[in-house]
Amino acid sequence: MLSLVIVVLATVATGFIVWGNDKRRGTYGIALPAGASVAVAMLSWMVFIQLGFGYLPGVTWIPWVLPIALGTVAAILLAFFLGRTRAKHDLKKLTAALKL
Repeated sequence: MLSLVIVVLATVATGFIVWGNDKRRGTYGIALPAGASVAVAMLSWMVFIQLGFGYLPGVTWIPWVLPIALGTVAAILLAFFLGRTRAKHDLKKLTAALKL
């Protein structure tokens, strides 16, 4: 259970780092990348533990490292696609409002 707590804390941190480094961070909330990162990390941690990777010699690192990496990738992808989509949508709505 301690490994889940460490995974959650690490992925929350990476989610906030992703948000802080995104130039379009004003288009979505601060908690969105961190929340997505934690959700993916927790689900993958549960899957890896259920598959028995936490108790096999030589692969005990899988439930520690891979969920953090998967959560970070999820936060990066979410920030990339959502930020770009929201920025385009906001620009389109702003342009329409200014034409009135």
